[in-house]
Amino acid sequence: MESQLTILFPVAAVWLAAGVVADGLPRLRNTRMLRRRTGWLLVSALTGVALTAAVLGGGLLSAGTTPVDRAAAGLTLAAVPALVATVCSVRRIRRLWAGAGAFASAPATPAPHGLRAAAAHPLVGLPLQVTALATLPALIAAAGADLGADPGVTGPAITVGALAVVAIGVRHALRHNRLAERAQPTAARSTRAAGALHV
Repeated sequence: MESQLTILFPVAAVWLAAGVVADGLPRLRNTRMLRRRTGWLLVSALTGVALTAAVLGGGLLSAGTTPVDRAAAGLTLAAVPALVATVCSVRRIRRLWAGAGAFASAPATPAPHGLRAAAAHPLVGLPLQVTALATLPALIAAAGADLGADPGVTGPAITVGALAVVAIGVRHALRHNRLAERAQPTAARSTRAAGALHV
């Protein structure tokens, strides 16, 4: 169990760190800090993808009940959100990092609402945080508590996990919409004075 926990703990820690950094991105008001944190997030996301792929690939290549096999079996739940994070989140994070880099010549510039809205997009943080949640059952099982052994615990655990995913998604969507509305240009008012219509 200890060796299995040793394999799973870094994977879960990296995904959790990526989820925390992604959650804080929209609150950053300085462009330099936004670019720096986005760089950290990109490195964390790529590290999480690499570690997850390495564990799952090691489980496929080895046969038997080795710690790698047990760790890979525990991470099967996290495979789909990790794939979504690879396809969607990493690309958006890279674009956000490049967008913040456009302000490198003026590092004290406040972060525009457009960049903050892009940082709050659900496809940036949600896959990372769902992957972090999906690694928790494997981590708990590796620590010695099997959630799947008791049917009275499995159902509530799945319900709590699903509600947590929905709550995280709604929170990201609301925050993204609020920042996107602020990023919209205000409607230009007519410069002509209101008066009688002349034909």
